[in-house]
Amino acid sequence: MNGRTIHITETDRTRLLALLDNPVLKREGSAMRDLVAEMQRAVIVPSREVPPDVVTMRSRVNVRDRATGEGSTITLVFPNEASLDDGKISVLAPIGVALLGYRVGDVVAWKVPSGMKEFEITGIEFQPEAAGEYHL
Repeated sequence: MNGRTIHITETDRTRLLALLDNPVLKREGSAMRDLVAEMQRAVIVPSREVPPDVVTMRSRVNVRDRATGEGSTITLVFPNEASLDDGKISVLAPIGVALLGYRVGDVVAWKVPSGMKEFEITGIEFQPEAAGEYHL
């Protein structure tokens, strides 16, 4: 995570706050703390006003590993929807927390056991709000 301004929709904020109250998920520890920190510094915007280049929940995002140049596509989802085989990454995974609210062109970084990992957001294939889907 870096110091850039991030945007989170009102709808995502409401759902994420409910997620943070889930006693089972509170065991996620550092991921939960990181998500709370990101939400506290985020600019909250109405779902209909979020720019189309912002990563929101259920966005399908193209990223490029800055170290290897390898690209991949990730869909940012709630924990119960996560499936690595399908490229669906939980918002509570380190990369999920790192992507939420950032924009195309931003570089996101997070700590992994071997050091820091950085991805550049190269595109958004699908953002629910840009598609007129405000209540997914």
